[in-house]
Amino acid sequence: MIGYLRGQVTHIFLDACFIDVHGVGYRVYASQATLAQLEQGQEAMLYTYMNVREDALQLYGFITEEEYKLFLLLIGVSGIGPKVGLGILSGLSPQAFSLAVANADVKTLVKLPGIGKKSAERLVLELKDKIGTIGQLAADTVSQADVSILAGEQPENEVLAALLSLGYREEEVAPVLASLDMGTGDTAQLLKKALAALGKGK
Repeated sequence: MIGYLRGQVTHIFLDACFIDVHGVGYRVYASQATLAQLEQGQEAMLYTYMNVREDALQLYGFITEEEYKLFLLLIGVSGIGPKVGLGILSGLSPQAFSLAVANADVKTLVKLPGIGKKSAERLVLELKDKIGTIGQLAADTVSQADVSILAGEQPENEVLAALLSLGYREEEVAPVLASLDMGTGDTAQLLKKALAALGKGK
C-alpha cells in the first residue's frame, strides 16, 4: 500500500494528474478540489489510496487528510466505488458533506454525481454515526459558502466555495465571478476559468 506520494506535478488532467517521484511518473486520480490546488511544475504531497482490480492498479490522491479519510468512509458504503467517491468529493467539501449526512439531507445528496435516492439514504444510514470521526468535520466548521451549496443552488456558489477553500477572500473573487458566464459549463470548467482570471490557471 502506498500511503502518500511526494513529488513534482508534471501534468494536470480533468480527473487526474501525473506526479514524478524520483523519475517515476505516477498517474493519480483526484477530486476537482484537490486538482484545483495543484500547480504544474511544483512539488505536492498527496495522501493516496490504491485500488486493486483484476485489470488495473489505480491510485487515488487527496491533498488533505480530511478528504482522504472521508474517501475511505465513502468506499466502505455498499455501492459506492472509488469513481463515485471522487465525484462526491468534487461536488461537496468534506464539511458540507458531513453536514448533509448529519442532517439526513437526502435532497442535497441526490444532486451529487452517481447518487440516487437509495444511495443517498444508504450514505446517511451507514455514515451518520461515523462521519464525526473525521478530524474537523463538525457542523460548526461549515463555511457560509458551503451553506449556500446546501441551500440549493447555482454553480456560482460551488465555485465560490472552492475558491474560498483555496484561501481567496470573498471580496477578491466576487468581481471575477460576476464577469464569468455562469450559464455555460459545469462547476469544474467554471472553477478553472475563475482560477485563470485570478492568475492561477493551469
